[in-house]
Amino acid sequence: MTDTAAPAHEPMGRFERLLTLWVALAMVAGIVIGLLAPGLVQAIAAAEVASINLVVAVLIWAMVYPMMVGVDFGAVAGVARQPKGLLVTLVVNWLIKPFTMALLAVLFFEHVFAPWIAPEDAAQYIAGLILLGAAPCTAMVFVWSQLTRGDATYTLVQVSVNDLIMVVAFAPIVAFLLGVTEIAVPWSTLVLATVLYVVLPLLAGLATRKLLGSQEAIDAFSAKIKPLSMIGLIATVAILFGLQGEVILAKPLVIALIAVPILIQSYGIFALAYGAAYALKVPHRIAAPCAMIGTSNFFELAVAVAISLFGLNSGAALATVVGVLVEVPVMLSLVAFANRTRARFPSAQ
Repeated sequence: MTDTAAPAHEPMGRFERLLTLWVALAMVAGIVIGLLAPGLVQAIAAAEVASINLVVAVLIWAMVYPMMVGVDFGAVAGVARQPKGLLVTLVVNWLIKPFTMALLAVLFFEHVFAPWIAPEDAAQYIAGLILLGAAPCTAMVFVWSQLTRGDATYTLVQVSVNDLIMVVAFAPIVAFLLGVTEIAVPWSTLVLATVLYVVLPLLAGLATRKLLGSQEAIDAFSAKIKPLSMIGLIATVAILFGLQGEVILAKPLVIALIAVPILIQSYGIFALAYGAAYALKVPHRIAAPCAMIGTSNFFELAVAVAISLFGLNSGAALATVVGVLVEVPVMLSLVAFANRTRARFPSAQ
């Protein structure tokens, strides 16, 4: 299979190398804005359809679109010649990840943190963590893939297959782990997120490729719009922390405790998937994104289900929100690690 992420990748510029710093500043700025301009934050929060914030959706769209310009539909059939990356993604996401998250949640909130957390609160946090673990990433993985020079076409196929499985597997897995027999999957959230984060950016990317024509023109255009992803990421982080600033300041200990199993799960799942890809000699442009998909989460779906099952102010909803807050710093650290270890993987075949 040829490298379908055709553009030649230049070394990271200074802005990209300092991305972690910009994200950290965005977190602080978001909290400050949330405190100083609560009306603005409330207006942003109100722009929501099917539990998806439309302002954040536009920013995520801006992040995803540059990656979609690199998708070559003519190379999709070639994914079948590199099935190992997809296999790793599916096994980790659906046979391992939901269950390890449930195990860690029970371990910490029924045992390790039991002296500090009331049993009824612990049960809520466990439920929220289970919902996070059962929802692999849909949108943000395109950003992480781009930052690790991933294969745009292969990443699209991986995400698409995961989304198809999520439609049939999410509710049964959650029902089994929560012991709740009737899980009302918010189909509007699932469908709208897929359309906003995958379908529309993909169509825009394909239209852009057709208009540009030559690969040289596509490469040049991709280089120009690449900063969109970084700007969208930073703005998204600022908004998310602005929306949750009061909760972060009001319950810092609870936030920290919930973050512990999420951090262990994230790094553990990445190590498992990335290690498996390395052992199977999967090229890095496929290995890095396939590990990222399971490590990050489809937080809109998790938050929506938590609210529908347990309520807006429930501990379960809070746990899913903590997953959102933890995800970006964790994923940036894993992007840096993946980039440093690129040479250890086989080159494109």
